[in-house]
Amino acid sequence: MRVKLIYLFICLFVVSIFSCRNKEENNTETAPIPELSLFKEPYRPQFHFTPAEMWMNDPNGLVYHNGIYHLFYQYYPEDIVWGPMHWGHATSKDLIYWEHKPIALFPDENGYIFSGSAVVDRNNTSGLGTPDNPPLVAIFTYHDINKEKDGSDDFQTQGIAYSLDNGESWTKYESNHVLGNEGIMDFRDPKVFWHDPTQSWILVLVAGDHARFYKSEDLISWNLLSEFGKESGAHGGVWECPDLFPLKVSDSGEEKWVLIISINPGAPNGGSGTQYFIGEFDGNTFTYDQKEEKWIDWGTDNYAGITYNNEPNDQRIFVGWMSNWAYARDTPTREWRSAMTVPRSLSLNKSGNSYELKNYPLDNLGTIFKPELKKDFELVAEGSEMISFDHFNQSEIRFKTPNRNFEFIFGNGLGEQLSMALDGEKELFLLDRSKSGKTDFQEEFGKIIQKAPITDIPDGEIEVRVLMDWSSVEIFINNGQRVLTAQIFPNENYTYLTFKNVSAENLIINDFEVSRAESIW
Repeated sequence: MRVKLIYLFICLFVVSIFSCRNKEENNTETAPIPELSLFKEPYRPQFHFTPAEMWMNDPNGLVYHNGIYHLFYQYYPEDIVWGPMHWGHATSKDLIYWEHKPIALFPDENGYIFSGSAVVDRNNTSGLGTPDNPPLVAIFTYHDINKEKDGSDDFQTQGIAYSLDNGESWTKYESNHVLGNEGIMDFRDPKVFWHDPTQSWILVLVAGDHARFYKSEDLISWNLLSEFGKESGAHGGVWECPDLFPLKVSDSGEEKWVLIISINPGAPNGGSGTQYFIGEFDGNTFTYDQKEEKWIDWGTDNYAGITYNNEPNDQRIFVGWMSNWAYARDTPTREWRSAMTVPRSLSLNKSGNSYELKNYPLDNLGTIFKPELKKDFELVAEGSEMISFDHFNQSEIRFKTPNRNFEFIFGNGLGEQLSMALDGEKELFLLDRSKSGKTDFQEEFGKIIQKAPITDIPDGEIEVRVLMDWSSVEIFINNGQRVLTAQIFPNENYTYLTFKNVSAENLIINDFEVSRAESIW
């Protein structure tokens, strides 16, 4: 009997082991632990793209191909400060959820891999693929650090690489460089696109204080077409990261060409910013007649943005680097540094003889926001309304108002505040992050009150949309007619929002809504 009991015990023990083992194996198969489940560090955004670790800056090579959106980016895998540049890589099927991929391009004997673009060579003009398997071709700047240290002025040239497996692996062109440098400082950041009227590839890059346009039939041999900008637009710093594309005017069949140019320094609120020009491009020359400077984003933290090539839905989708070179290396994160803006759809509006470029989050971004509070309210002169919510730092806030003089302030139990205001008398939208949390990592970070003009905002209700994601805030006014993007570093979640009426008229807030944002990780 005792032997039988021992035998039974042994059998049960063995069965239990295998049962547990099988259970573990099944759990592994059906519910794997997400590789990025550790994205919980202080200030880590939860619905913006960030690198898994280390340093990131400019978006590069934005291209759609075979159901996949590719995001390449300037990346240094060994530190959280800028270093020898690589192309990092991530992919998405919807521009919301991202999969981190292995590094795409590494520095080599020709130099670091600086910013650039990518195209689908549909007709295999380059001969780097086949008619049945056309290549993805990346066009980028080589930065030869040794030449730079030696005092040479031709240390930046343009190279290419190609992929025959939808971006999973890349081969550099054997005869790089494809576009040499005749002795121009800051000769970089090529954006390439197919120009159907001339049946050719067009490349635009920056050359210090202006843009240059080149033409090619095969992505390999390039000829200079024209120059633009030496006496146009803002010139407070070096021009960077150009982009050129056609865009239809809303509610019209008219088509204009948009030229985007980033500049550092020289932005309206200090440091880095991105300006744009509306004009014409005939396949050779860009011309325009606008008088004033125009900016994609009036906040301090949207830079080096470019748009997607080969987008399948005829949208012009823009992504920017959510930082500023004035303090990018100093922000208080440890395992990683920098994020991208949410992808934004660009549209072109015309008022009189003036054109304006709007940018607004893609419609599908709304799928990650879950409404939790809705209300309308009205405040008498000098009145206020406080709204509590446990996690404004990962949320979307929307409202409409006919008023032009009011403040709304996010705050927490530590007394930290992020203040915004509409000043109808000065015709400005104001953003003040001086008391928002950590600001002392850079002397000027919290001192500047960011301002955006609202002189051309039409009468009637103003629509305001705020996206807040731990260490950033993106503010969209009138469906992106005016936009401000800024980094913030509160020491504790914002848990209340206070509206203040600063006028003699009643403040009316309609369709106020707070939604909680789901994590994309």
